[in-house]
Amino acid sequence: MRFLLGSLTLALAAPLPAQVYSQAVVADPPVDAHVPAEMVAFRLPSHGALLNAVFYLASGKGPHPTMLLLHGFPGNEQNLDLAQAVRRAGWNVLTLHYRGSWGSPGAFTFAHCAEDADAAVEFLRAPEAAAKYRIDPSRIVVGGHSMGGMMAARGVADDAHVAGLILIDAWDIAGDGRKLKGAPAAAVEALKTQELAGDLPPLAGTSLDQMVAELAEASPSLDLVATTKAVLPRPILILGAERANGPGMRTLAAATEAAGGKDVSLIVMPTDHSFSDHRLALEDAVVRWLGRFQH
Repeated sequence: MRFLLGSLTLALAAPLPAQVYSQAVVADPPVDAHVPAEMVAFRLPSHGALLNAVFYLASGKGPHPTMLLLHGFPGNEQNLDLAQAVRRAGWNVLTLHYRGSWGSPGAFTFAHCAEDADAAVEFLRAPEAAAKYRIDPSRIVVGGHSMGGMMAARGVADDAHVAGLILIDAWDIAGDGRKLKGAPAAAVEALKTQELAGDLPPLAGTSLDQMVAELAEASPSLDLVATTKAVLPRPILILGAERANGPGMRTLAAATEAAGGKDVSLIVMPTDHSFSDHRLALEDAVVRWLGRFQH
């Protein structure tokens, strides 16, 4: 296992001078007058629904390496600053809203989110999309934050041609579901009122009771450790937040290495689940890791 920037982990608690960050994090690239960078909003098909999607397209005729970036539950933090930094590094970045979230039609469920992630990977690998959006299908990476990390792992595990996986303080849905099954009624009620209730407004086709029931009966396909192991031997970047799921990310990295992972990189930063005070550090870590796929 490689601990990227391991010696700098504690230092990241304080702002770093701009010059230590990769160029794409702090400066715009040269403008290509013939094929400039652009943003395209469109509807991405998934299981009969059309998802609200945005494609951040890199400048130049390409074809470009492309990242699918998946948001968490419900998606208040969408990491679009990260998408912009990755695009400045020469990548296309596709973002989307799962069925039943933020205006996308359909009902929100964890199972649907996993299906939508698979549909987005399939879309990126289609020859028509590759030609239209200047995609290099041999250099597709999927990343996700929180619940999106679980969905990213699912999307990569389900497609052997995806080049790599990025997990950002990822949520082990099935793992938490197993704990919920034996939890006292008071704890389940607290989960509804204190953690889930505030996240329901952007979601459609679900309820507190439905969410808790699905979590308690979560499919083994939403087990983060098992799914991440299924990504091997492809490279994996695991980013953790010390004040949130950092310990879980350390456990995940160790389990993945023990399963034979030879290219597992772990960075844990002293921040919260949204990396609120480490946004540049997050962008820098992702951009530097993605550099391995640059020609």
